[in-house]
Amino acid sequence: MRTKSLKKNKINVVTLGCSKNVYDSEVLMGQLKASGKDVVHEEEGNIVVINTCGFINNAKEESVNTILEFMQKKEAGDVDKVFVTGCLSERYKPDLEKEIPNVDQYFGTTELPGLLKALGADYRHELIGERLTTTPKNYAYLKIAEGCDRPCSFCAIPLMRGKHKSTPIEDLVIEAEKLAANGVKELILIAQDLTYYGLDLYKKRNLAELLEALVKIEGIEWIRLHYAFPTGFPMDVLDVMNREPKVCNYLDIPLQHISDSILKSMRRGTTKAKTTKLIEEFRKAVPNMTIRTTLIVGYPGETEEDFQTLKEWVQEMRFERLGCFTYSHEENTHAYNLEDDVPEDVKQERANEIMDIQSQISWELNQEKIGQEFKVIIDRKEGNYFVGRTEFDSPDVDNEVLIDATSTYLKTGEFVTVKVIEAEDFDLYAEVVK
Repeated sequence: MRTKSLKKNKINVVTLGCSKNVYDSEVLMGQLKASGKDVVHEEEGNIVVINTCGFINNAKEESVNTILEFMQKKEAGDVDKVFVTGCLSERYKPDLEKEIPNVDQYFGTTELPGLLKALGADYRHELIGERLTTTPKNYAYLKIAEGCDRPCSFCAIPLMRGKHKSTPIEDLVIEAEKLAANGVKELILIAQDLTYYGLDLYKKRNLAELLEALVKIEGIEWIRLHYAFPTGFPMDVLDVMNREPKVCNYLDIPLQHISDSILKSMRRGTTKAKTTKLIEEFRKAVPNMTIRTTLIVGYPGETEEDFQTLKEWVQEMRFERLGCFTYSHEENTHAYNLEDDVPEDVKQERANEIMDIQSQISWELNQEKIGQEFKVIIDRKEGNYFVGRTEFDSPDVDNEVLIDATSTYLKTGEFVTVKVIEAEDFDLYAEVVK
């Protein structure tokens, strides 16, 4: 029986990994829709495109498991075709073709035209900013550059994403205007490294000028900065942050470690003294700034002394937001030549210790917010609560503000002023100020 011909071709795009992948999936979906294709995100479809992550072990495992899951569905006749794209495919294409050969085709991170062709669609250059957003309607990611020129020893991103390449300011403004016209109120600027923005196009670090252009867009109320690098940070960005109310007093700057010997081995181009001074300068320039950072524990050669240095520094710096990862030994990176000598259980213990310290810091900082008023954007309703965020919080990774939905009616995507009435480690409870 020919069942396939009875099925309508619906393309299901499945996204794994970081916000950069979310953005790439949205661009893919926008192109497919422009070619008249029926496309959905993580729903039922007889043609599946899996946008994979290949960054660290856990992410790679999730990507492989997802591919295998859809291969079972293909064998059972529930889906007709499976295509794989993204970072895992870019990095391990020959291995994947050998290990999972019945995937219809594998594509790398720069092969969007080829993927579209395989899906029966044309790549259209004129579609600047045409995306099908998959985030809640009030915020969207804006990828301002692709790739990375940094030499960090532990990182495989340059292998998968190539050299840094900035998107011109005028193209980003067009994209942001289209997002605003569709109801987006918050732009989250992403790149492998925001601080490099413009060096290739304008021969200078041009993030501040980009922000000056984006704040003029009607309908955009918040602009948030993600993924800055600590060396060569363009300090004029802080002037814009202070001057322009639309630019959130928020910066995501992954610092990775603080022990000088580990920073040197990581090839981060900085020291404990320089990093500490930079954070102090940030806080002096923008006293109300929330700084989010991420750290890696268990890097090759990390001694107990290195870890104690890191712990003490986390306690001393009192970051508003902090995440911690265990080191993943990635082939073809510079650090892969080193012995992965910290046992997995020790890595995990160290990560837990850092997060215990951060949990206490976050609780103390949140207690200070009780009685204060904040402007909050409402992201969703969950159970008996409307869930929102302040300008000091990014979606999915930071604190949330919970407002009792049994006594207050709010709309998703609206801004409200709230007063904090209770606070936990990572959540605030608030009531709307009438």
